[in-house]
Amino acid sequence: MLILTEKDIKNHYTMKDAIEDISLGLTAKKVGNISNPHRTVLSFPDVEGSALYMPSADVENEIAAVKVVSIFPQNPSIGKATTQGVLMLTDGKTGEHICMMDASYLTRLRTGALSAIATKRFARVNSKVLGVIGTGGMAFEQVLGVTAVRDIEQIKLYNRTREKAEYFREKLIDFGIQAEIEVVNSSNEAVEQADIINCATRSLDPVFDGNLLKPGTHINGVGSFLPTMREVDQTTIDRASKIIVDDLEGVKEEAGELIHADIHSKWKFTDVHGELSDFAGGNHLLRNTDEEISFFKSVGAAYFDLVAAAGVYRKLKVKDIGVQIEL
Repeated sequence: MLILTEKDIKNHYTMKDAIEDISLGLTAKKVGNISNPHRTVLSFPDVEGSALYMPSADVENEIAAVKVVSIFPQNPSIGKATTQGVLMLTDGKTGEHICMMDASYLTRLRTGALSAIATKRFARVNSKVLGVIGTGGMAFEQVLGVTAVRDIEQIKLYNRTREKAEYFREKLIDFGIQAEIEVVNSSNEAVEQADIINCATRSLDPVFDGNLLKPGTHINGVGSFLPTMREVDQTTIDRASKIIVDDLEGVKEEAGELIHADIHSKWKFTDVHGELSDFAGGNHLLRNTDEEISFFKSVGAAYFDLVAAAGVYRKLKVKDIGVQIEL
C-alpha cells in the first residue's frame, strides 16, 4: 500500500490538477459512472465529536474510496486538531487497498476546485475584485481556485478577528498571488466592491447584507454545512437568478440557508438551477446577462474526494512519491 502525506500532495498535486480531475468526475457523475452512497455519521456526545464515513466508487475506472473525517471541537484544548481525515483507495478489479492518504488538505483542495469550476462557468469573465469573508481553514484554497480561472486584480479580506485576516493576507502574498490584497473592516465593505465573493465561515447568521450585492456578482458559499448555519441571507437567495449546488441531496440536508429559505419563503429546492455535474463537459459561460447574480452552494460529496484522490495517486505513483508498506 502506498502512503501519501499532506506534504506529498501539496508538493506535487496542484489546483490545476484538481480542477481537471474534478471536471472529469463531474462528467462521470452526469453519465452515471459514479456510485455515491449516503455517508454514515457516528456521534461521540460526551466530547461533542463526530466521525463521518464517506464511500464512493468510479465504476468505469474501477476504483473506490472511503474517506473518514473526524470533527472533535474540544481538541484544541488538548493540543490536537479539530478536524482530521484520511482516505483509502481500493482497486475495483482486484479489491486490493492500494493507497492511504491524508484527506484534510485534499478536502480543502477539491472544494476550492469545485468553486473554481462554478466560477469559470457562472462568474462574469471581466470579474476583477474578489471579496473573501472568513479566512479560516477552508478559505485559502478557495482563493486559489478563483484566481486560477479569473484575472483577479484586487482581493478584499474580512474576518471577525482582524489579525487572522492580516496573517491570511501575508500567506497569499508569500504564495505569490498577484493581486492587490486589502484587509477591510466589515464583511459588507468587501461585498460592496466585489465581483466574486467567497464565503467560508461557520456562522449561524448571515454574514453580509444581500442588498449590497452589485448586479452581476457571483457567490461561492462553502462554509455552512449544518441546518442551523446560514452564511447568506434571504435577500441574496431572492436576488440570485441562478442557484447552483454541488450535490442536491446533500444540500437538502445540510445547507442551512437554503433549508431555511425552503421552509420560510417562496423559494423552494425545486428552484435550484442544477447540480454542477449538470453543466459538466463544457467551458462556455452559463450566465444570460452581466447583471444576473449567481450563487454556488457547496456542502461536499464523497465522489469529489474519490476523483481527486485517484488523480493524486496516479500522478504521485508515477513520480515514485510516498512510502510503500506491507500490511
